[in-house]
Amino acid sequence: MPLIDSLIVFGIGLLIGAIGIYVGGRVVTGIEDYTYAIGTAFIGAIVWAITAFFLGGIPGIGPLIVLLAWIWIINRRYPGGWGNAALIGLIAWITVLAVLAVLAWAGVGNFEAIGVPN
Repeated sequence: MPLIDSLIVFGIGLLIGAIGIYVGGRVVTGIEDYTYAIGTAFIGAIVWAITAFFLGGIPGIGPLIVLLAWIWIINRRYPGGWGNAALIGLIAWITVLAVLAVLAWAGVGNFEAIGVPN
């Protein structure tokens, strides 16, 4: 796949992931800033990838550490503590699943969300 195609898929995936974080952030904290959600999704994707690379392979707890690192990013970017961050993450995950299901139903590509665990 040429570089431009990869960048387009990454960009669309990032926007889809940000939709989930936006919805979660809006429902839980009342923050209505999609640009902020894009930044959170981008930082979360980077932290997720780095943590998964170094710690994700630890038997039993590796995936949990990776998930906690992603929730930590949400906790740092949105007010309300770990409970709110976990709830934002759960709502983001459910929202992204719904968006991807609608896209698949409509026959639009095979995208993944960037910045939200799948």
